[in-house]
Amino acid sequence: MAKKENPQLSKKIFVLDTSVILYDHNAVNNFQEHDVAVPALVLEELDNFKSGNDTRNFEARNFIRIIDSASKSNLLNKWSVLNKQSTGRFKIQIDEQPSQQNAETLFSHGKFDNRILNAALVIKEEHPNQKVVLVSKDICLRLKAKALALHAEDYETGKVKNVGELYSGKTILKFSDVTVLDDLKKQKLINASKLDLPHTTSNHFYVLKNKRKEQIAFYNVNDHSLKLVEDEPIFGVSPRNAEQSFAIEALLNPAIKLVTIQGNAGTGKTLLALASALEQRRNYRQIYITRPIVPLSNKDIGFLPGDVKSKVDPYMAPIWDNLKFIREQFANDEKTQHKIDELVSTEKIEIAPLAFIRGRTLNKIFFIVDEAQNLTPHEIKTIISRAGEDTKIVFTGDVYQIDTPYLDSESNGLSYLIENAKNHPLYAHITLQKGERSELANLATELL
Repeated sequence: MAKKENPQLSKKIFVLDTSVILYDHNAVNNFQEHDVAVPALVLEELDNFKSGNDTRNFEARNFIRIIDSASKSNLLNKWSVLNKQSTGRFKIQIDEQPSQQNAETLFSHGKFDNRILNAALVIKEEHPNQKVVLVSKDICLRLKAKALALHAEDYETGKVKNVGELYSGKTILKFSDVTVLDDLKKQKLINASKLDLPHTTSNHFYVLKNKRKEQIAFYNVNDHSLKLVEDEPIFGVSPRNAEQSFAIEALLNPAIKLVTIQGNAGTGKTLLALASALEQRRNYRQIYITRPIVPLSNKDIGFLPGDVKSKVDPYMAPIWDNLKFIREQFANDEKTQHKIDELVSTEKIEIAPLAFIRGRTLNKIFFIVDEAQNLTPHEIKTIISRAGEDTKIVFTGDVYQIDTPYLDSESNGLSYLIENAKNHPLYAHITLQKGERSELANLATELL
């Protein structure tokens, strides 16, 4: 006979550190029937983050509001139910003095991380019949916890499992019958409902191959059609491979409102997005290009000298470089060069940090977010929720090149979006694999 599970042992206590709350302010509500504790020191750290326009400031403020709302009739140093929908309990852990192992004695005194470890160790001593788990985005803190025989894990909500198998948006398909390829080339658009395609629940790109021929096509989930994708230049930029042609198709398609382009450095993600925006400039009120600012050493840009423009310009330089490259394609066309300059001077093209759009509604805007892998899932959701009528949003990035602390290839917002939006009819994605910047740049990607 199987042993009955002790409900006390099956119900865990999760201790959250500051990194989890700065990643997701609603984390306290995501542990189902289990109890959640937050060390008092975390509140002190959040107090330092509550001012400002960065996403971390937003997360800190919202968490504080959640706890304030829940504490109106409860003392926070005692276990209490956080909301009516939850069966788990919540408390602020005040005591940081474990009677047995002490993290400050073993590691170093005064460090916030070690005090958080001590708070978790106290809870473990107070609840010997329950599994106590420290939840942190900080790998080193998790390793310290395990060294102290304290269970520790990453915050899993929003993480993509098996990022190596992340949706690529493209399938290579072999046809023994050349008729399909011939019909597609001749008619440009064919009914795909009778074709045995592996992806029919999403907008998807295909490389169709026969022994002698090859065609590239876009499958439209709305009308189940297969459209020939042609290698056509956009605003002075020509696609150099099939994947770039796929990206252009998605960027120019007015029925697709949300596009993600993932790929290594030098694959042309930002350049194609910007060229496509310029090609369609008459269809939008404004072209807005942005990227999250991730300063070196993680210091806020307020530490830098000068006004706002001089502080943020270095971070926006790669976008300006792409615009300069497009302008150079019209070296013999002064009229087009003047038009690009005019678009910038009249702010028809606006290049600015992501923090500057908070609170804005984006109506009839071609909105490009570069380096989107440095955003959290919540930030991605916030940006998309700003979209007004006739707006198109494009996210570009490399999910393996993360600069933001506590994010990785599985937990970043770009991976999260690709995984969760892949079957939506308004969405299309393509992963660019072939570097087109230079042979030297390809050497770095392939060999180093």
